[in-house]
Amino acid sequence: MLAVVSVRVWVKPPAVVTKVKKSRSGGYHKVGFEGGQMPLQRRLPKRGFKSHLLKYNAEITLTALARLDLAEVDVLTLKQAGLVSQLAKVVKVIKSGEIAKAVKLTGIGATAGAKAAIEAAGGSVA
Repeated sequence: MLAVVSVRVWVKPPAVVTKVKKSRSGGYHKVGFEGGQMPLQRRLPKRGFKSHLLKYNAEITLTALARLDLAEVDVLTLKQAGLVSQLAKVVKVIKSGEIAKAVKLTGIGATAGAKAAIEAAGGSVA
């Protein structure tokens, strides 16, 4: 009598794996996915803040103010001269440069140094 002996043959896996997510149509990971590890953009701390109201603020230097050659300056004259944007609602003079002519500011703020320089030249800040 002949006996049939079954022999188990070990089969190698295919070189190209066929049953994984990337092999399927439409299978993908979202951008920044790191396989379950906490993504880099969530590991790092948030930093800084940019106000959405900044577009309404403007700065002008003493040098630009001296170039205007006007005795009285307000926000409207600065907008017409093109020194500040049309969106600007708050304008502040900063001390950068020098001013020799007396200028009267109305509705415009100034830093402490700029205010001292304007008043030393005989002008005023209202």
